[in-house]
Amino acid sequence: MAEQQQSGENVSRHQEVGHKSLLQSDDLYQYILETSVYPREPESMKELREVTAKHPWNIMTTSADEGQFLNMLLKLINAKNTMEIGVYTGYSLLATALALPDDGKILAMDINRENYEIGLPIIEKAGLAHKIEFKEGPALPALDKMVEDKANHGAYDFIFVDADKDNYINYHKRLIDLVKIGGVIGYDNTLWNGSVVAPPDAPLRKYVRYYRDFVLELNKALAADPRIEICMLPVGDGITLCRRIS
Repeated sequence: MAEQQQSGENVSRHQEVGHKSLLQSDDLYQYILETSVYPREPESMKELREVTAKHPWNIMTTSADEGQFLNMLLKLINAKNTMEIGVYTGYSLLATALALPDDGKILAMDINRENYEIGLPIIEKAGLAHKIEFKEGPALPALDKMVEDKANHGAYDFIFVDADKDNYINYHKRLIDLVKIGGVIGYDNTLWNGSVVAPPDAPLRKYVRYYRDFVLELNKALAADPRIEICMLPVGDGITLCRRIS
């Protein structure tokens, strides 16, 4: 009982701190950041992270450890042509741009250009803006047009989704055609504040409770999709990598 109580206190304290790691120990998460993330974080990413921290919606940003992970992953798979759905101020976008070769491209879509423009001066100062094509507006209509053109099928090495969770399934139905065989789709927030294992009567924040069922539906669908191999990682708020195999 005492261990359960201590565990509950750790979870509560973790939620109050506000970082996205699901580690039970805040000290351990801080150790990861201070030992391997912050010392290697590019100056431009540090600047954008600090600017974003002052924004009232800063909980939407990609965590620093996940940014480092994405940057490494893109280099490992030699990504060149990528897409990002859900940009916010552009921290994960910057991590991607830094990883791509000079002629690499990112199609970035978000319904809010104003947030993107918070990070844009930093991206420009880093000399990376030429890699990014930003499209403002809902992603689904744009994806539908892309899918209609067979030339776009299999055109993307990597796609990162960190947007409206209630549309993740709809995104997947379209993105599976746009990513190449052997390419990767990454879905962010697939552990959704740990709520995916919370009991039905758990005291969850309203937005967490609302989107939980959509995240659970996505996770079940990805696990059953024979066209992909998957790996769910407890990085940030959970990220599921999907490697297209057919």
